[in-house]
Amino acid sequence: MTRRSPWRNARGQACGLRDRAADTGLVIRAATTADLERIQAIEVAAAELFRAIGMDAVADDPPPPVEQLEAYVAAGTTWVATDPEVGAIGYVLVDGHAGWSHIEQVTVHPHYARRGVGAALIDHVEEWARGLGQSCLSLTTFSSVPWNGPYYERLGFRHLPEPEWPAYLRSTVEREADHGLAAWPRTVMARSVKQPCPGKNHG
Repeated sequence: MTRRSPWRNARGQACGLRDRAADTGLVIRAATTADLERIQAIEVAAAELFRAIGMDAVADDPPPPVEQLEAYVAAGTTWVATDPEVGAIGYVLVDGHAGWSHIEQVTVHPHYARRGVGAALIDHVEEWARGLGQSCLSLTTFSSVPWNGPYYERLGFRHLPEPEWPAYLRSTVEREADHGLAAWPRTVMARSVKQPCPGKNHG
């Protein structure tokens, strides 16, 4: 994670995969500055889930500041999943690196959990990454929180051994440790877009 005190994290659609967004009636579009207040509200609501499992420091972490969200909007690397009746119900932030698309954050409002929203957002990121010729998605997350590590495993992510980390992932893990994330087990995960992930010398 590259923004704020990074407590929370997290496929674009691979060839042959069903369109999750269409299946759920969602529209996924590029975020605009008009979405930023709603993105912050989604993050605050989702954070409360961590309080129920004794991770109060995560629950108390503030949402990403507007300035950082504006930078993602300007870069064209943040998307929102929208419901026709209520507007944005989830979002994803992405950082690009050599051959990799790093999912900095993917969050769904808890009222809309377990409906395929997060998976649809990740599918959208994969489709975008494929268009850029990138070969791998990555993320860092809590390894044992049910809606973190185990969830991403179900979406086809694998735990990435440290020798395979590119430079940016190594820096991300170190930065997160400096913010106190090592208080809970963490993991680095990756999933190929169209070919094996680039080796550790990329980054």
